[in-house]
Amino acid sequence: MHLHIVSFNVPWPANYGGVIDVYYRVRALARAGVKVHLHCYTYGRRPAAELEQWCEEVCYYRRTTLPHKLLTRRPYIVSSRCSQPLLQRLLCDDYPVLLEGLHNGWVLEQLRALERGEDASHHRTVLLRAHNVEHEYYRRLTQAERNPLRRLYLAMDARKLQRYEPVMLQGDAVLAVTQADADHFRDMGCGNVVLLPSSHQYDDIVSLTGRGDYAVYHGDLSVPENVQAASYLVKQVFAGSRHRLVLAGRNPAAVLQQLAHAHANVIVEPNPTDLRMERLIAEAQVNILVTNQPTGLKLKLLHSLYCGRHCLVNSQMVAGTQLDAPCCVADDAEAMRRELDRLMSEPFTEEHIRQRRRLLGTLYSPAANAGRLVDLLAELT
Repeated sequence: MHLHIVSFNVPWPANYGGVIDVYYRVRALARAGVKVHLHCYTYGRRPAAELEQWCEEVCYYRRTTLPHKLLTRRPYIVSSRCSQPLLQRLLCDDYPVLLEGLHNGWVLEQLRALERGEDASHHRTVLLRAHNVEHEYYRRLTQAERNPLRRLYLAMDARKLQRYEPVMLQGDAVLAVTQADADHFRDMGCGNVVLLPSSHQYDDIVSLTGRGDYAVYHGDLSVPENVQAASYLVKQVFAGSRHRLVLAGRNPAAVLQQLAHAHANVIVEPNPTDLRMERLIAEAQVNILVTNQPTGLKLKLLHSLYCGRHCLVNSQMVAGTQLDAPCCVADDAEAMRRELDRLMSEPFTEEHIRQRRRLLGTLYSPAANAGRLVDLLAELT
């Protein structure tokens, strides 16, 4: 089976949410025997030789980030990814197409418009991977943003994304990351919605047994949502606590550095290597993750569940994911402090690993989900 995959960005290095999902899906599909033709928009990333081992071909296209793209009827994440060379390459064969994100809605528009033309020969199978309910995600980003101009942009694109979202009805299937997202797309009118959780690097639980002596919060520490979450943990949960907290991630905001300086039990680890991040997650006694953004699936949660010991989260972190069972859920600072005290003294055992393996099951297995995707493509083509 041949498959075109159109990615919104170059998915290597696989070091943040959406590109992690793309890269490990490509890897799992290649291991399942699918011949992947990968198409990537370059946006702050260079072509990556790492991708060639999994793909029949890798093609790169320039994302057009000129200011006038902000003024179109399409959302900016879509209008800046309109590429005629990409469209022409897709028209060279009739392989099915998987579009990664609503970002690539323009391709779906164009393929369906051609089918409606006089020269249309047959229906092209096109699947759209929805990484979020994008307009809800952008509204949450707007609430967290402090820069007035960027806040205006996010608010405008949130409205545009909501108006544009029905383009998804033209796809043969929508692949949703959570049950909550799947319900949204069905309510919107999408006839074939498939729950397909995010892909990741792990084939099995690799968590360490025993006890660590610190808790860790990890993520991109320059993103306003994560800065808010980390600040909340420092000020509301760990202030005055006997437990240590490590904040690990990319480009920590100055406010987090200042908070760490003011609290002797808080440490910031800026820009850890992949190996260092893996060790921080694995050796922590508790991975503590909170969010005010209940959309999509938080890949750092899967990372923590497959690699880390105890996971302490708020309910929005696990909303619609079926991942509340292997986590400890607490929704206010007092409850979080209480559960933190308990988990820091509870060794992580082989029984915990067996329970986690059973609870995660095959729903979050990249190999199993690649098989489901292959079966779906076989059914539709």
